[in-house]
Amino acid sequence: RVAELFEARKPKENAIIAKVSGRVVFGKDYKAKRKIGIQPEDGSEVVEYLVPKSKVIDVQEGDYVKRGDNLIGGSPDPHDILEVLGIEPLAEYLVSEIQEVYRLQGVKINDKHIEVIVRQMLQKVEIIESGDTTLLVGEQLDRAEMDEVNAKLEAGQAPAQGKPILLGITKASLQTRSFISAASFQETTRVLTEAAVQGKQDTLIGLKENVIVGRLIPAGTGAGMNRLRVAATSRDAALRVAQRKMQEASLIAPASAEELRAAENARTPREDVGVGDDPLASVVPSGHGTDADAGEYLNEGEE
Repeated sequence: RVAELFEARKPKENAIIAKVSGRVVFGKDYKAKRKIGIQPEDGSEVVEYLVPKSKVIDVQEGDYVKRGDNLIGGSPDPHDILEVLGIEPLAEYLVSEIQEVYRLQGVKINDKHIEVIVRQMLQKVEIIESGDTTLLVGEQLDRAEMDEVNAKLEAGQAPAQGKPILLGITKASLQTRSFISAASFQETTRVLTEAAVQGKQDTLIGLKENVIVGRLIPAGTGAGMNRLRVAATSRDAALRVAQRKMQEASLIAPASAEELRAAENARTPREDVGVGDDPLASVVPSGHGTDADAGEYLNEGEE
């Protein structure tokens, strides 16, 4: 049961949960299935479900059900809970179900350990609207990455929209941003090959990849060093931007009349009319040399 929850598998005898709140109405029976409908309170169209006749139905005609309530017996599919209720109810459900299994065995585990795992399972989003970004619809990436891309947009541009997705711990480990961490877990050849083809860079943000390369982890006593490293990196980036702006400013032509006049006064007569003192003439005499002075290759060409 714990493996089923952590791997986010669909239960064999999964329950059907109500997608809307409203009154239960039974529809026409088919050969092997019964039709259950929910009439929403706002009077909109009835939401219908087909249920096998062998299943035990937990509701009666006219019952009021809230969104997320079970219509038939069984364990609900975690993906359905995420779609209907959202992230927080799903996280609470996973923690309570896993704790129940351990509690039956007499094992006491603090909730925070399970919550850390659940957070990793829910870190990805699927793009449903790309907006004015370069992201593709259907692409899966970390929520933090989507926020970074949206933060780079200019005012007035449409940000990308994503819906949260639930991944099992195996899949979540393989889809982490760090290819060093992913390669140390499973499918090493495939992970490293993809990283090489895509030219990925590992910024060593997490704990696992820092342990692998022998650096201080960015937590505990290593957190201070990590903060200094981040501050130094951001300061270097700011200095590079300032230096680039100075270089661009030096290439721009003079804007004011005073600057233009100063530039004209600095010009020599030779630059204007092509006559005057030539600094090069004092070093290299011209017009009185032989072919030998120009180079042996000219004499060889005449022969």
